[in-house]
Amino acid sequence: MRKRRQMTPRLYRVPAPISEKEWQAQVVELAVTFGWLVQHSRPSQVGDQGRWVTAITGNVGFPDLVLAHRTRGVIFAELKTEIGRMATAQTEWRDTLAGHVEWYLWRPSDITAVGIRLRSTGRI
Repeated sequence: MRKRRQMTPRLYRVPAPISEKEWQAQVVELAVTFGWLVQHSRPSQVGDQGRWVTAITGNVGFPDLVLAHRTRGVIFAELKTEIGRMATAQTEWRDTLAGHVEWYLWRPSDITAVGIRLRSTGRI
């Protein structure tokens, strides 16, 4: 009698989490590929301690990206890692903008939806 080979489930590697900076680079690359203009206020190091600040006038918490396209609209996007949480100031911006403009919270797991929206001509 032949011995039956025991089947074991395949082990799949879970992709390593990416940083918010890496995620933002992916979204910006997609946006540029589909002809969007991109605006992002980038922090810089200041002072002897190398403290990071973003020079702004106005309220803190503004969305990470503003994307504008001649025919596809304007998008305000907050980018977070899979486990990242929005700060109180960011939720205030969300609550103020979301009823009037296209506002999204995008995480790396949303990559397909992000691509669909950036190729389309309106909200998804």
